[in-house]
Amino acid sequence: MKKLVSGIKPTGELTLGSYIGAVKQYIELQKEYDSYFFVADLHAITKYQDPKELREKTKKIVALYLACGLDPKQATIYLQSENPYHSHLSWILSCNTYLGELNRMTQYKDQKIKDSNLSVGFYTYPVLMAADIVIYDAEYVPVGEDQVQHVELARDIVQRFNKRYGNKLIMPESIVPKIGARIKDLQEPTKKMSKSDGECKGSILLLDDEKIVRKKVMSAITDSDNLVKYDVKNKPGISNLITIYSSLSNLSIKEVETEFIDKNYGEFKTAVADKIVEVLKPIQDKYYEYINSDMIDEVLDQGIKKVTVIAQKKCELIAKAVGLGRQKC
Repeated sequence: MKKLVSGIKPTGELTLGSYIGAVKQYIELQKEYDSYFFVADLHAITKYQDPKELREKTKKIVALYLACGLDPKQATIYLQSENPYHSHLSWILSCNTYLGELNRMTQYKDQKIKDSNLSVGFYTYPVLMAADIVIYDAEYVPVGEDQVQHVELARDIVQRFNKRYGNKLIMPESIVPKIGARIKDLQEPTKKMSKSDGECKGSILLLDDEKIVRKKVMSAITDSDNLVKYDVKNKPGISNLITIYSSLSNLSIKEVETEFIDKNYGEFKTAVADKIVEVLKPIQDKYYEYINSDMIDEVLDQGIKKVTVIAQKKCELIAKAVGLGRQKC
């Protein structure tokens, strides 16, 4: 069975965009692949996080993973920081990565304009992402459109490393969902729905109650022609709502357009809100069942026990290949 790996940073509340663009596909992929899903808490600290809040958010993500349908019998779930070999391998890969490659990373270029005090960790975290992938010999990485560049960097690192030291690393590939790879903000539909959006007026959180969900959807920015048609350039707001409905209903864009061909925006928004509430209600019920139970620790203990053994063997192989440590007969 082929392997895949992916993770989510615990830096904010998980949104509907996180669910559609990442977690929803995790649920399907775990049935077909040897799957490794982690909480990327090491990535979270590239910018300052309150320690208590970081632990709380980390626990919430694990509870939401389980509530959304990740099954510990099918997938391995763990915390990135509890496996020291991720950082170990990241250093080795950093020494096989060029400055020019990191300078070209889109998120770094965008952030350095806004923040002159970026940490070294923020600059180099794409290499840690590469380590997260190759340490388990993962062939596939489910990502949103904005993360494809990181997998491409990992592929460049793998190619260079294998050329220098022999074929020790597996070449990964991205898996991007056909629909819903990047759900947009309801108030600014040209921007990605963010999990750190202040009052979150444009983001639907997975734990938002029904009244809040309906209010956010009904106040979503659209246009004035009252035609439910997919046109990202001219109708970004309504196109975003179509994408959400399509993803949650497992319908094509064309099927959604046909279903609402004679409906106005108010009727369509009501249907979108109904569908979101229908999807979120069972997730929220399970979340509140899991969040204060022993299940989270049991799942994480089981996961870290498995991945540490795998990662240690891989790191020992890589260290030997580059000449680290003592030569043993």
